[in-house]
Amino acid sequence: MLAQPNPQAVPQNDNWAPYLAPLDRAQVAHLTRRAGFGCSNAELDELSGKTAPEVLDFVSQPNSPQLDAVTKRLASAALAAGSVDNLAASWVYLLLNSPNQLSEKATLFWHGHFATSAEKVTDAGMLWQQNALMRQNALGTFAPLVQAIAKDPAMLIYLDSESNRKAHPNENFARELVELFCMGEGNYSEKDVQELARCFTGWEIRNRRFRKNRYQQDTGNKNVLGSSGKYDGEQAIDVVLKHPAVGNFLARKLIRFYVSEASLLEPESPAVQSLAEHIRKSNLNVGSAVRQILTSQQFFSSESVYQKIRSPAELAIGFARSLNITTNTQAISLDMRNVGQGLFRPPNVKGWDGGRAWINSSTLLGRSNMLHRIIHDDKTRFDGESTISDYLAKRKLDSVTEISEHFATCFIAVPLSPSRIKQVISAAEISDSSVRTSIKENQLRHLLHSLASLPETQIC
Repeated sequence: MLAQPNPQAVPQNDNWAPYLAPLDRAQVAHLTRRAGFGCSNAELDELSGKTAPEVLDFVSQPNSPQLDAVTKRLASAALAAGSVDNLAASWVYLLLNSPNQLSEKATLFWHGHFATSAEKVTDAGMLWQQNALMRQNALGTFAPLVQAIAKDPAMLIYLDSESNRKAHPNENFARELVELFCMGEGNYSEKDVQELARCFTGWEIRNRRFRKNRYQQDTGNKNVLGSSGKYDGEQAIDVVLKHPAVGNFLARKLIRFYVSEASLLEPESPAVQSLAEHIRKSNLNVGSAVRQILTSQQFFSSESVYQKIRSPAELAIGFARSLNITTNTQAISLDMRNVGQGLFRPPNVKGWDGGRAWINSSTLLGRSNMLHRIIHDDKTRFDGESTISDYLAKRKLDSVTEISEHFATCFIAVPLSPSRIKQVISAAEISDSSVRTSIKENQLRHLLHSLASLPETQIC
């Protein structure tokens, strides 16, 4: 069985200090689940004994030209058809196959942060362009990403900023810039929002591209966050990003996404303050902050381990990657949407709430059904094998207990006790003395689904 990482409490004065010891198998599993979507058992064995930075290097490998070519072909077909649903399936394909999990996970983070939905932006090409923009800047410095997203056609349409006129400044983007994207509530005034809106007048879209209409620009003096000048939109963003609240805001968002949805998040907590200081000193370098988080003592402590509920993407993609599954990406994309995380379809400008909001009686059933569909889909292959029996034979796993423990260590973060394993075997209506050759394929799939439906599977 996968041993518990044995998390320890970290003294407050050691927040985000590096974890220097080699990682055991359970710690590698913890890191790869949070940095990306998890690894197969063989990869966990390979990475055991390496340091956290070395594991991050493994999940940051560049895509092969072949993978990029296939993804481009899938996306091109979706764009030709104008199908956002097929576009989402193209991204699922990349999530399932990219060796650069760190970048894809960060791209998913920004998709929820700078939320833009196909419910309003109906141009699939604009949504894919925005997705590429986020991926390109996912682990870079925050300022270029904010500047680029402010001019992104999909964002301009989503926040009604594509026709911002000096006679009637639209406040939507200005408000979300300070409230949801950069600073958070309580750090600006309504007057700041009104003045910021003036800075973005004249920003519009022509021929599906951003441009400035100088005849509609308000060139007068503006007062933004205590600073005064004849600011245009780019200069206004620079003013916002210099505010000290930005570091704290980013620190809390990153901690919540990568570490914990419950602890460490008070704005004045030492953990937030320490990370915020690092972010400010690094010129808002998000990639540096993410690496500091994921290689820290805090990350491997009791305040992080088993402290997150898997999102639908983390559940479906993580399950598939842990067993080297190839399957129907369109079905996965639709299942994710049905349980609350449709790619290119965040629920509103705030993005997904995450945490306990992922779980209710309806979504729990839907999440179980999503994994059931993956397991039983005719297109599903388990590490290249069409049957689970062949997959297990390749690994020389024979007893039903060995089989159950193998599956559990692949995709369940919380260690299962022997008695818990027996309960699952019994629920699958298999004798605990059975061997693989005597277990029917449908029973093996039922056993796998029983494990995948456990409450423990929802935690990472």
